[in-house]
Amino acid sequence: MGILDDAKDLAQTAGRKAKEAAADLGDRVHDTFDEVKADANVKKDEAEKAATQKKNDLKSDLRGDN
Repeated sequence: MGILDDAKDLAQTAGRKAKEAAADLGDRVHDTFDEVKADANVKKDEAEKAATQKKNDLKSDLRGDN
């Protein structure tokens, strides 16, 4: 029965490694998604800041605060 036990152990090890690889891949995809989402939020915030600054500059110009 040694050969059958070895084959069973090999199959279990291969299955475990495949499961771990799939979990690792899922984690990497999730991490990449979070990174892209964070970058998009930063760009959005920077655009809002620039728009607000431009609006304030225009208001200042209209008031003659130069």
